[in-house]
Amino acid sequence: MPSRHACAALGILLTLVSMGLVRPALSAEIIDAHVHTAGIGAGGSGAFISQPLREGYKFGFYLDAFGVTLEELEREGDQIIISRLASGIEASTQVSRAVVLALDGVVDAAGALDVERTQVYVPNDFVAAEVRKHKPLLFGASINPYRRDALEQLEWAKANGAVLIKWIPGIMDIDPGDKSLSPFYRRMRALDLPLLTHGGQERAFGESNDALGDPRRLTLPLDLGVTVIVAHIASTGEIDGEDNFDRLLPMFASYPNLYADISSLTQINKRGYLFTALVQPELHKRLVYGSDWPLQFFPLVSPWYQWPRLPLAALYEITKIENKWDRDIALKKAMGVPLDVFFRSSNLLIQ
Repeated sequence: MPSRHACAALGILLTLVSMGLVRPALSAEIIDAHVHTAGIGAGGSGAFISQPLREGYKFGFYLDAFGVTLEELEREGDQIIISRLASGIEASTQVSRAVVLALDGVVDAAGALDVERTQVYVPNDFVAAEVRKHKPLLFGASINPYRRDALEQLEWAKANGAVLIKWIPGIMDIDPGDKSLSPFYRRMRALDLPLLTHGGQERAFGESNDALGDPRRLTLPLDLGVTVIVAHIASTGEIDGEDNFDRLLPMFASYPNLYADISSLTQINKRGYLFTALVQPELHKRLVYGSDWPLQFFPLVSPWYQWPRLPLAALYEITKIENKWDRDIALKKAMGVPLDVFFRSSNLLIQ
């Protein structure tokens, strides 16, 4: 039973809400809006990684990041990655749920998946089926809008619990500013499906057409009313000699439906971007929490990289936190991320 003080506080809060002096929060849970999975096709997942990527050094790097071995994947199936992800979220004291992202591939002239040109493919039906098995997980769909059945896939994704659509334009060969995509954007808007799209330079895979990561190409979906979340606040890379982050910043004043996530901004190659973003007036009101799991581990991410901006004693305490999500939250709080940023993804994604 609530205490007398709790009841009194609740009464005061309800009075302030009724007077319009306080806006009630839609949710008080932290959702990681940017979590990856992958696979080699084991266990009938339908996922694949291109041969050049499998033969490169990044393949072993990512296996370590996901916390699995090739032998485990082959024996237990690609499902093991999502299962271990769910265990990590369940063990977190800070993050309650996470959006697991599918990843569509390149599409050919006939509107079908171009296997030869696709570097990484994670099917929607695989991700949707697996997240249903784990209460803390949500489905993030990925649909290349050049597919001949793209509109039908949007309907399917929404009906199967998708909370957003994920793109990496540079490796999916998608031009977000292509006006032929207008029907796709209008259907996204009607279905209330936000677009989480990579902004800026892309170096996590192999080849990438970084011009497609130009945030200015997103004016078309924004003009059509789509809620757009630019991953990593378009950190790294330049277009026409201008930093992608600087190209993104003025757009917030024009588009109230524009957001950016703070995933990967503790990586060593992105030092300083988060601090810079947080001193921009009012920008924190458009920031969304994401981790970019599994890229949260040493040597790519370490609290020590934030010295001397943060005191050594604080960094030491953060390094002792075992859960990757709790450590990520603690580090970003120490860097000055306001509390409302951590709760915003639940308000944007959960109806």
